[in-house]
Amino acid sequence: MKRIHLLMAALLLSFYTNIVLAAAPADIPKDKQTHLGLYLSPQQAWDKIQENPSDTLFIDVRTRAEAVYVGMPEGVDGLVPYVEHDPFWSWDDKRNTYKVEPVQSFVPEVNRRLEDKKLSKNDTVIVMCRSGTRSALAADRLAEDGYTKVYTIVEGFEGDKRKSGPDKGQRTMNGWKNAGLPWTYAVQKEKMFIEGED
Repeated sequence: MKRIHLLMAALLLSFYTNIVLAAAPADIPKDKQTHLGLYLSPQQAWDKIQENPSDTLFIDVRTRAEAVYVGMPEGVDGLVPYVEHDPFWSWDDKRNTYKVEPVQSFVPEVNRRLEDKKLSKNDTVIVMCRSGTRSALAADRLAEDGYTKVYTIVEGFEGDKRKSGPDKGQRTMNGWKNAGLPWTYAVQKEKMFIEGED
């Protein structure tokens, strides 16, 4: 009986945490906030996609390299990078990593995928990046183009970095993969971003 009570308490806590995430944008880190203020946890996103797969567009906005080498979520409608690596893989001293540049065809490519699903800019769109910052920028860019229901997955695919402990600096605390949601290394050409291909 005690186990049942503990299980129920854990489920209620999980449910409450998901509600708080969706209802308390002030708790979202500033770099992950969007103009529309629509946020989902990975589990909420998966549940929403499962409820209405034909009425929801789910876009992975990470780079092609991330999708190929780190994996992609199951159920995604397409990979449409918000930024992509500079073709010469130049170094960015300020960020201490390789340079990335905005993908100029980001909005037209999302528009195409929206039309392919016979959806409008008033339908639900869910965007996800590695940890929630790029997806917030992507959501804002889509909102500027007239989209009205763009949700960002705050924790992203890999999640946030731990600030302390034995796995400090590793993305082991939250996110799609750490939540145990379905993902794969297998890529499907029709879901991938291929610049210049119709």
